[in-house]
Amino acid sequence: MLMINNEVVAQVLTMRECIEVQSAAFTGLTEGKAIFRPRIDTYVPCDREDGYYRFGTVEGASGGYYAVRLKSDIVHWPKGADGSTSENKYCMQPGTFCGLVFLYSSGNGEPLAIMNDGHLQHMRVGAAAGIGTRLLARENASTVGMLGSGGMARTFLEAYAAVRDIRKVKVFSRNPDNRIRYATQMSKALDIEVTPVDSAREAARGVDILSTCTDSIKPTIEAQWLEPGMHVVNLGPHEISAAVVARFDVKVQQGREGLQLPESDMFRKGIGGSLGAFVMGTEAQRQRLPRATKNLQLDEWPVYTDVLTGKAPGRTRADQITHYRTIGNWGVQFSSVGGLVYRKARAAGLGRELPTEWFLQDIRN
Repeated sequence: MLMINNEVVAQVLTMRECIEVQSAAFTGLTEGKAIFRPRIDTYVPCDREDGYYRFGTVEGASGGYYAVRLKSDIVHWPKGADGSTSENKYCMQPGTFCGLVFLYSSGNGEPLAIMNDGHLQHMRVGAAAGIGTRLLARENASTVGMLGSGGMARTFLEAYAAVRDIRKVKVFSRNPDNRIRYATQMSKALDIEVTPVDSAREAARGVDILSTCTDSIKPTIEAQWLEPGMHVVNLGPHEISAAVVARFDVKVQQGREGLQLPESDMFRKGIGGSLGAFVMGTEAQRQRLPRATKNLQLDEWPVYTDVLTGKAPGRTRADQITHYRTIGNWGVQFSSVGGLVYRKARAAGLGRELPTEWFLQDIRN
């Protein structure tokens, strides 16, 4: 069994491979060759008076692998000077995080690997944005407006550059130092022109691809910013409002995600970044939990595989405004990308060997 850290993942995983292996796994969902269980979050009161402990899991199978991804977070929701609300998280102390992927063989049940999920998480979500952009953006799309300058904004841009000939990028984030740093680093990494700008509006003006990669739990773009021919991609489940959606000519969601359960005292929808969560605590403690902007009505939206199989149309005209929602199919993302990382790390002799017998027992469970 291998312990695979973020450095090994970064060494063996390329964006193009990440895009292709996920695309194949998504296709497998229509052929009975892949399956996933939607994300489940559980909220438990923590030591912070303005926060909560959140444990989240998602799992799925594809390509002979079964993956379980879990996260252990302390979450809180600071408000910005402009009235915006974002979701911050950490494990134990700010700046440290706990996310793990457990990978098993679905052939014989063998535990194969434990992986840090940090770099893999950024890559698999960025690749999802690339899959949607390859599907829906104009073939000649060459300019990007990026809202956000964190790790996801980096892999999103890397994925766009993998599927389209990107020449120019404008980036906005609330911290000027962060957007300047992003512009400098991504210009060098991708050999393209990346310019920091002073507002989200300016970042969105005149671009072919508008990308939101923030931790906001409120909408981040305005309907009047959208222009004919634009392709829009969002990271978080609440960054796109109903008014913005009304402007889309074509809208596709990656997959249907979220437990189909009615709300109750124990189960709630739209808490922070969670689509659905089980909640513990007194009524006073639950007051800490923010309600995000009401989630979109997604039942009628086609999914990625609907467009691939011809059940739903994709872009049919250059002037259409298209949108790809990078939420859904999470479990098969971790099994497909996790399996790829495991194979490449094993072949390269990377990762730390752990005795498999440590994870087996002779007592029936």
